[in-house]
Amino acid sequence: MKKQGWEKAFAAAGMVVFWLAFAGAVQAQTLNDLHYFSGPDGATPEAGLTIDAAGNLYGTTSAGGAGYGTVFKMSLKNGHWVINQLYSFAGGNDGDDPEARVVFGPDGALYGTTSEGGGADAGTVFVLRPPLSSCKSALCPWNETVIYRFTGGLDGGDPEYGDLAFDKDGNIYGTASEGGAYDYGVVYKLTRSGNNWTQSVLYNFANNPDGATPLSGVIFDKTGNLYGTTQYGGGRAGCGTFGCGVVFQLTPSDSGWTETIIHAFKADQTEGNFPVGGLYIDSSGNLYGTTCYGGTTFGGTVFEMSPAGGGSWTFTLLNNGLPLYDGFIVAGPFGSLNMDAAGNIYGTTYGGGIYDGGTVFKLTPSNGQWTYTSLHDFEDQQDGYYPYGTVVFDKAGNMYGTTEGAGGGVPGVVFQIVP
Repeated sequence: MKKQGWEKAFAAAGMVVFWLAFAGAVQAQTLNDLHYFSGPDGATPEAGLTIDAAGNLYGTTSAGGAGYGTVFKMSLKNGHWVINQLYSFAGGNDGDDPEARVVFGPDGALYGTTSEGGGADAGTVFVLRPPLSSCKSALCPWNETVIYRFTGGLDGGDPEYGDLAFDKDGNIYGTASEGGAYDYGVVYKLTRSGNNWTQSVLYNFANNPDGATPLSGVIFDKTGNLYGTTQYGGGRAGCGTFGCGVVFQLTPSDSGWTETIIHAFKADQTEGNFPVGGLYIDSSGNLYGTTCYGGTTFGGTVFEMSPAGGGSWTFTLLNNGLPLYDGFIVAGPFGSLNMDAAGNIYGTTYGGGIYDGGTVFKLTPSNGQWTYTSLHDFEDQQDGYYPYGTVVFDKAGNMYGTTEGAGGGVPGVVFQIVP
């Protein structure tokens, strides 16, 4: 069975789990569970949600449905949230185990990846479109097309948690955590020509001192550079064979793409290590990300990378002690961050918090400092546990996300937090 990203990291690193005290501000919020998954309608959502202009929510479950995962839509109708299964993966030549969000492409269709399936069991890239004729039934499945099947060889394999990115021409960019020339993963591009797609590898990761195992996709800046993280690599002292992870930049030119490591994480508690989540970029080109381990509590960190001119970058810790280990699992964040119009940062931690079920947190800037606030601590039986992915907001400021599980054997929930 395939290991999850955090299991790979800590099996490889042989880390020791500690109980650590953590103190942080707690802010009262109202949490509503909008849907409890049951299996046939999906199970174990590992990604966050995507929201459209009308406030409808779209997401994936890594299991359930026909047994290989689903894509779903949730809509608010007459004061109640209604779920509609848009697609149930069939495994085999089709996809299996979607661990990333679905995102809207420039053509209005939904695009995503599966980490397995596709014939070689190395994953797929797929597109979903609504039916051509209006749907008159309660359930309105969409039409799925697999636009690329990874082989696990030189083209890469296992595209895990990252969102797909699009350029102005509608071409797709993403990462695969395995395969490539050195078997440490790749950054790839899918170029569209009519209804056909051609895959090309933009960069092959080579481990130390390079990066290794990109789990969370890439993002663009205004000039067309790509940015992302790798869980391993970097070549810093004390990080062992696998390294503690990097933040990288890919710059395009006529001769191809050039990689620059703009930060390599240390093995000590001063920065955090093993970034699983991707990056968020603001309007000034600053990058924000997380590590799932390290920091003063060993529960992960939140960091900022700011352009300093001349191609150099400044690394700043915004929080150096996210909620603690619960003694059994890694508590740090696996999903990417989000930011509101006021510049506040939001994220989730997979575990930790008061009840060891994970948290939703907020970082508020003031006079060059950032204040941590726990917006919600998940409590197993009450409201779900282990939030993996990114949170999103509607126009009213309500927040939405998913948890991987819940009490009583419920395989995950969709939640709302009302400020």
